[in-house]
Amino acid sequence: MSRNHAPAPGHNSAEAVRPEDQRLPIGTAFAYGFQHVLTMYGGIIAPPLIIGSAAGLSGPDIALLITSCLFVGGLATLLQTLGVKWFGSQLPLVQGTSFASVATMLAIVSGGGGLPAVFGAVIAASLIGLLIAPFFAKIIHFFPPVVTGVVITTIGLSLTPVAANWALGGNAKAPDYGSPANIGLAALTLVVIMLLSKLGNAVISRLSILLAIVIGTVVAAFLGMADFSKVGTGPIFELPRPFAFGMPTFEPAAIISMVIVILVILTETTADILAVGEIAGTKVDSKRIANGLRADMLSSAVAPVFNTFTQSAFAQNVGLVAVTGIKSRFAVAAGGGVLTLLGLLPILGRVVAAVPTPVLGGAGVVLFGTVAASGIRTLARVDYKDNMNLIIVATSIAFGLIPVINKDFYGHFPTWFQVIFDSGISSAAIMAILLNLVFNVVKQGNPHDPSVFAAAPTRIIPIQVLECLEEGDRCENGKILDKHGKEITVQEPNGAHGH
Repeated sequence: MSRNHAPAPGHNSAEAVRPEDQRLPIGTAFAYGFQHVLTMYGGIIAPPLIIGSAAGLSGPDIALLITSCLFVGGLATLLQTLGVKWFGSQLPLVQGTSFASVATMLAIVSGGGGLPAVFGAVIAASLIGLLIAPFFAKIIHFFPPVVTGVVITTIGLSLTPVAANWALGGNAKAPDYGSPANIGLAALTLVVIMLLSKLGNAVISRLSILLAIVIGTVVAAFLGMADFSKVGTGPIFELPRPFAFGMPTFEPAAIISMVIVILVILTETTADILAVGEIAGTKVDSKRIANGLRADMLSSAVAPVFNTFTQSAFAQNVGLVAVTGIKSRFAVAAGGGVLTLLGLLPILGRVVAAVPTPVLGGAGVVLFGTVAASGIRTLARVDYKDNMNLIIVATSIAFGLIPVINKDFYGHFPTWFQVIFDSGISSAAIMAILLNLVFNVVKQGNPHDPSVFAAAPTRIIPIQVLECLEEGDRCENGKILDKHGKEITVQEPNGAHGH
């Protein structure tokens, strides 16, 4: 067996052929891992910035929240990718602070509970999620290609506004938000990715995202659009401080609202596991999903001890797996090591934080678009003839995009409803699962004849007909016209002439 496909610890030779078990040289693995870190860095630091500001924390305390997110995200990634018994999907999935919980955490903070109530709610809800994870994983039976394709496509489409916001500058209150310079920097990064991807060198092509981010940052520095002045301020090395903001408090209302968030996170992580499994071309069953969900929930339950929040898989990194073609979980595990190191070495975190947001936006266009394209590829394998799969796909994707297009659509609905359906991913997943049950599992009542939503039979035109056509002939309003616009007589099979 070659070194690139050496068996992973704890696996026999039959299991070692899994694409995600490919071994990479240490340097290569860390290069790809660092690329994953750069891809998700903006997303992982956003929740602590938002929650810390809402809680009225000072700059150093917000920095502590950010460092904690990096540290716990790194450990959670290692658990998810390498795995131990019952925990970890052993797939190339990057873990980090979930954005799905931000709205609920803001409500808890503004309700007077503060960060201790947030941390208590996260611990309690995550433990509940840990208990139900094996049962939740059984929904794999309700995820045929018509459902997984919808979910994967929606993940990519729902992330596109994130890339657009990054390209504009990331901060809507900044004076240069949406400036031509920001958009130009994002466009430059995108062009560099395209050029590097076209090169014949496979290594450069696979590292195109990382190299483009570096090149974009260097150009931004020359243009005065990158700020490295804060890199040297603050400690170089710092150990995480458990319960730095006080012991958690457990408020029933906060816990109930957070349980709803946990259900959303379980849905999204299931979708991400299925998506990366589809992209990697590896088998994903209910046992593997359960192991991944348990890792998610265990990481989330431990996270508040180290001053951070719920953990989940990052969808944007699923796109990076698709773009680079690097399916090795050890490359992502290396990224988890980098995240953990960033959490222990704040100075390195400050270096990564200096990457301009528009540069990340340019890379995000490719990454998120690739996720959507992977979903479309899955949907292309679905049979649409004489069934209701077309209406399932159409309705589910549209339903999932509603909260993406209009954030206020569910503004007058109960908070618990908003938490679930303000996520385009969970909205699309829920709708696709329900419609698949209604039309494909419970088939009573389905029409025998194809519905208006069913794909029409394939049209076939005899080759003899095409041979009779001349240059300039065309079809208009059901009539065949020659190049001069005169109608050509159509002969019926029995020899009669008609029009």
